Amino acid sequence: MDTYNAVAEGKVSKSAAKLFVSGIFAGAFIAFGALCSQIAGADTSLRVAQAAVFPIGLVMVVLVGAELFTGNNLLAYAVCTKAISPMQMLKNWIFVYLGNLAGSLFVAFLAVYGGTGGLLSGAVGETMISTAVSKCGLSVPQMLMRGILCNILVCIAVWNAIRADNTAGKVLAAFLPTFAFVLSGFEHCIANMYFIPAGMMAAGLYGGAEISAAGAIVNILVVTVGNVAGGALLCACGLWYIGKKD
Repeated sequence: MDTYNAVAEGKVSKSAAKLFVSGIFAGAFIAFGALCSQIAGADTSLRVAQAAVFPIGLVMVVLVGAELFTGNNLLAYAVCTKAISPMQMLKNWIFVYLGNLAGSLFVAFLAVYGGTGGLLSGAVGETMISTAVSKCGLSVPQMLMRGILCNILVCIAVWNAIRADNTAGKVLAAFLPTFAFVLSGFEHCIANMYFIPAGMMAAGLYGGAEISAAGAIVNILVVTVGNVAGGALLCACGLWYIGKKD
């Protein structure tokens, strides 16, 4: 798709500093959506409520044009069409990933120590802790496979949002696949950069199950590999294959 190639060329032309700062915004936006989903879940105990709220983050990313690592796995499509080089893609991924991490941690720190965990008589704090515990308790194959499934949906959301002609179309395109991945319990590495550190901080502040740093690192790294496999290899390369001329 020529439209995506133009987008990809714009993304890889940015300086490392701009990629990092734009990544901070995207990481923060995803963290805001994740935090709101935890508040909704603590208030209603309904998974569907969490799934309906979480897409706020990706909608903000799409409308602002911030740089999100998982969405940028689609750059593999532009590599396949030779619109950009593999090194340009990797540069984008590295600085955006680091920016996403910084933005996610920033929101997690301010949310926890700003007292958000105390909402609903402390139920939000309990949700923060239980979310982190459950994510770190997954087996490595589960993390990997849920990461693959997640980023197929995220990349389809971004792909369709780019193709949409107006704001309403972009919002709907970003919302529906994101709703599906959260409802299904799939794993998103950038969201987990908020979920797990927030749970660790909440456990230290309010008391609760101990969450190891090693468990957090394993989850985020394995889910990252799964996200790349689902987004770059399966989704982006698959879209290139079915769209290329025979």
